[in-house]
Amino acid sequence: MRTALGVGALALAALFVTQAPAAARAGDPVPTPSPVVTEVRTFSYGSHVRQRMDVWWHPEGEARPAVFVIHGGWWASGDKKYMTEVSRSFSQLGFTVANIDYRLSGDAPWPAQRSDALTAISAVRRHAAQFNTDPDRYAVIGFSAGGHIAAAVDTYGDGLPGLRGVVGISPVVSPMTAYADGDQGADAEQRHLRKAAIALAGGCGPIKCPRIWRSMEPALHASPGDAPMLSVHSADEFVPPYHSEILQGALAEAGVDMTIMTMPGTQHSAPLYREPGVAESVEQWVIGRLMK
Repeated sequence: MRTALGVGALALAALFVTQAPAAARAGDPVPTPSPVVTEVRTFSYGSHVRQRMDVWWHPEGEARPAVFVIHGGWWASGDKKYMTEVSRSFSQLGFTVANIDYRLSGDAPWPAQRSDALTAISAVRRHAAQFNTDPDRYAVIGFSAGGHIAAAVDTYGDGLPGLRGVVGISPVVSPMTAYADGDQGADAEQRHLRKAAIALAGGCGPIKCPRIWRSMEPALHASPGDAPMLSVHSADEFVPPYHSEILQGALAEAGVDMTIMTMPGTQHSAPLYREPGVAESVEQWVIGRLMK
């Protein structure tokens, strides 16, 4: 079966997943059941092998809000398969979910990663009827480097149609800060992140290529139409909360709300998301944004 999402590419996989409702405890109210069948397929949204996304959708019932998930990996590695459980959890909450792969820094320099995310979002919105989704209600969730891409999606132009909220889990909101933090005396992860940011900029440093580095800084592009954000960091991780505080200040000047949630410890990205209470807090925030 051939499936077109703007490029007429072959759907790489198809899977039908039957979801059983969670067992209720004695005395709990009986939940309203959602459709028991979720369709999951992989689509191409471009010609590059990395321009793929897994879409989870409920073919029955009313049109659902959508959640777009963007993996991390230093902009240079990673794969959507690592976000399968996160995608499944939001699908089980009743959302349409698009789990996105994108061109890595070794494939193409910035802004290819932001462009890919925008193209994937546009493709799902354009085919909203096929996915039984509401094109005017969606959120974006990014992990680590994916959190940077998500923040850049939020601050692209003066807001995007339908974007209701953006979440970053250990988001590298400021590549310029990562570059500065990774100088001499930094630990191994900070030095690695500095090199990764340079690679994202096409191998060019901020002094030689200031325009591309400005483009990589979401805080420099905040505007009144941007969607609210939630950012989650560990207090002592190598992508510290002040990454998000930079963007929080810029969004506040534009009149846009941003909440920063700080957890104790050093966990980063997906391990942080698995810390007690984090996933639940993110889910509740997304529900609050998309169900208004």
